[in-house]
Amino acid sequence: MTLELWQWALGVLAALIVGISKSGIGGLGILAVVLFTVMMPAKQATGTVLPLLCFGDIVASATYGRHAKWLHVWRLFPWTAGGVVLGWLAFDRVNDRQAQALIGAIILGLVVMQLVRRKWGGHEGEHGAWFAPTIGVLAGFTTLVANAAGPLMVVYMLAMRLPKLDWVGTSAVFFLLLNFFKVPFMVDLGLIHATSFAFNLWLAPVVLAGAWFGRKLVLKIDQRAFENLALALSLIAGLNLVYQAWHG
Repeated sequence: MTLELWQWALGVLAALIVGISKSGIGGLGILAVVLFTVMMPAKQATGTVLPLLCFGDIVASATYGRHAKWLHVWRLFPWTAGGVVLGWLAFDRVNDRQAQALIGAIILGLVVMQLVRRKWGGHEGEHGAWFAPTIGVLAGFTTLVANAAGPLMVVYMLAMRLPKLDWVGTSAVFFLLLNFFKVPFMVDLGLIHATSFAFNLWLAPVVLAGAWFGRKLVLKIDQRAFENLALALSLIAGLNLVYQAWHG
């Protein structure tokens, strides 16, 4: 993989963002994917960024895994695995613009839903049996097509009203399982290969640096500010995906 200096600079920035996002700033990871799409075609970017996400997941799980609420992991993961398979089957049938528009619309719809819940109230038990399966399948599909499950997980965690560290620990373990589950599918699609993985190894130390910085940040920020930041980043990510699809 031959890259110019500006592409390496973007890659380093994206890897730093991956590390920060894995320390608990939910919704930020999609910005790393966006940076990679500047460097290469969107589908190729999806495969290139995945090993970096896996590196970050290992660090995040080692740091915060003891706070994980496994009930939420197992409530979501089987549905998410099914969504990954659907995304794998649909991958060659959906072009980049269609995928961006679909995922952006899903994220925006769920962010709006969460804002409505905030304004008019709502408690954990009021979602109905549809909530976790719906979030799970959508997260699995979007993460396979564009590594864009982060904003969906933000919506789920906000709805569950988990304390900050429980949120971070549950997300860390969930994405560790999910991203490693995705690897064989991405290899099968030809989006992870020896050359792309060598590029990932060069950027792995930057992911670790980002994770260290993100941990310092997440421990200082209060719960409400944490939730607002996560929701705002998800909103920005959804708008960006729709904008790219419209103007691509």
